[in-house]
Amino acid sequence: MEGEAPRPDFPGERALRAEVRAFVEEETARGTIRPGRQTWTTWSRDFSRRCAERGYIGMTWPRAYGGHERSLYERYVVCEELLAAGAPQGAHWIADRQSGPQILRNGSEALKRLILPQIVTGECTIGIGMSEPDSGSDLSSIRTRAERVEGGWRIHGRKVWTTNAQHADYVIALCRTSPRGEDRYAGLSQLVVPMQGEGVEVRPLRDLRGEEELNEITFDGNFVPEDHLLGPEGSGWRLVNEELAFERSGPDRILSTFGLLSVVVDMAAQAPDRMAEAEIGRVVARMNAIRQLSLRINRRLAAGEDVGVLAPIMKDMGTALEQEIPELARRLTDLRPGEGSGGAALATAILSAPSFTLRGGTREILRGIIARGLGLR
Repeated sequence: MEGEAPRPDFPGERALRAEVRAFVEEETARGTIRPGRQTWTTWSRDFSRRCAERGYIGMTWPRAYGGHERSLYERYVVCEELLAAGAPQGAHWIADRQSGPQILRNGSEALKRLILPQIVTGECTIGIGMSEPDSGSDLSSIRTRAERVEGGWRIHGRKVWTTNAQHADYVIALCRTSPRGEDRYAGLSQLVVPMQGEGVEVRPLRDLRGEEELNEITFDGNFVPEDHLLGPEGSGWRLVNEELAFERSGPDRILSTFGLLSVVVDMAAQAPDRMAEAEIGRVVARMNAIRQLSLRINRRLAAGEDVGVLAPIMKDMGTALEQEIPELARRLTDLRPGEGSGGAALATAILSAPSFTLRGGTREILRGIIARGLGLR
């Protein structure tokens, strides 16, 4: 990666950060942003609409589809600021982060014109339909099938762990479109499945926090139009891996517990201690290093380049760091879960932390991918 230094700043960065922070202050005063919430899964359609009004969704996309044709660095800054503030981006986050780019690169023209403008205005939520109840982390063993019919497909099967599926307008589902053969990755396709028609049932799954952000979906013969296929039929495995690169490499992989880290830093500053300073310094240094890697990966993704093992490395390092923040708070502060704004952030982090190294690929799966990419397996 020589000669590929990231750009942590750019002309206008400070002005853009100030603009987003002013927006955050407005939303905090409105009561939209509250301590102890998961920023990119918490649902607020109204907040997403206000983000859209400011041009914060589809920032890098072509104007022909409602986008704003701004740089990836500008989008990165907006994402960082909203994530760090704990803003409720669940209504648009997945669509903006990965589904929209997937449709933009691999969707039919009709599909692009149908869905992308809706995402940009904050009116369209998309879920991820990869995992299944009986397939574990092995996506090649999925059983959801798409059968060809006149004008499109009929979908049968189940998906699980789909974030905000109960609100979703569409789910991008990985389906088997031809029987499994010797090559277990062949015969898979991605379809953009409408969630409002007949034959779709969504069952919310309550997590440790008592929230119902994750869901199980049952498809029972619901119809999907022909032009909702992404890429050529049978290209699903390649497309899923491209999509996961977006999911695994953004600032959300290091900022889920940033609110709690900020509380720890503020409390430590009130009673300076060299040991605390050293511990916080190590965490912040690691966070900055992972951020630089994230910027490199996002630059390559924007250029349509293969990021190889970089995205799995980024996700593995980032989520491991996020999991350490609650323990850092325990060692360095007297915070109690649920007491005050700091305690609310701690309670959310403790209950959410086990999922950090599961969602988007377990550490074991990621390290297997990394090992194969490095020729070690």
